[in-house]
Amino acid sequence: MTTCVFVQLRCHPGKTYEVAEAVIRREIHSELYSTSGDFDLLLKIYIPKEEDVGKYLNEKLLTIEGISRSLTTLTFKAF
Repeated sequence: MTTCVFVQLRCHPGKTYEVAEAVIRREIHSELYSTSGDFDLLLKIYIPKEEDVGKYLNEKLLTIEGISRSLTTLTFKAF
């Protein structure tokens, strides 16, 4: 079983496409969207059950250059 999380990323000005390309190369997301509003990108990620969510995201995603802020939303149950 996996844990589904949604991660919103705010990128440094002019870096959104570079960040998106880096995310794609890491192949850790299920879905990736460009968004309007406070954040530039929205990712849906399934994290393996045995992984710690925070450590997984810090090591696999948040080391990408050009990310200035992130907001992670954990999910609990699908209806």
